[in-house]
Amino acid sequence: QVQLVESGGGLVQAGGSLRLSCAASGSIVTIASMGWYRQAPGKQRELVAVMPSGGSTNYADSVKGRFTISRDMAKNTVSLQMNSLQPEDTAVYYCNVDSYYRDYSTGGGVVRRAVYWGQGTQVTVSS
Repeated sequence: QVQLVESGGGLVQAGGSLRLSCAASGSIVTIASMGWYRQAPGKQRELVAVMPSGGSTNYADSVKGRFTISRDMAKNTVSLQMNSLQPEDTAVYYCNVDSYYRDYSTGGGVVRRAVYWGQGTQVTVSS
């Protein structure tokens, strides 16, 4: 299985910056992608940014030019640098990891693939 631990977030004034980080650990074989989603009150969860291991980084139009996603593949971590934050960025941010892992619970360590979510971290931007 894979465990995710998020850090960062908090309260910031409009125009400010925050950095979110997420570390994946466990019986990871390889990670297909790492990214961030967010969910504002009363709204559906939406993609913020995703960085596939073998593809192009994808950003939501609303954050392009303001947010930057980065990965440390050796450490299985992903970060989101958020600049020029606006009140509409207020949401709970979730780390998302698509990973191949060894399933030892069923014996044999067969390789499986699953998507994991972090516990979520609150980002609040005041006007």
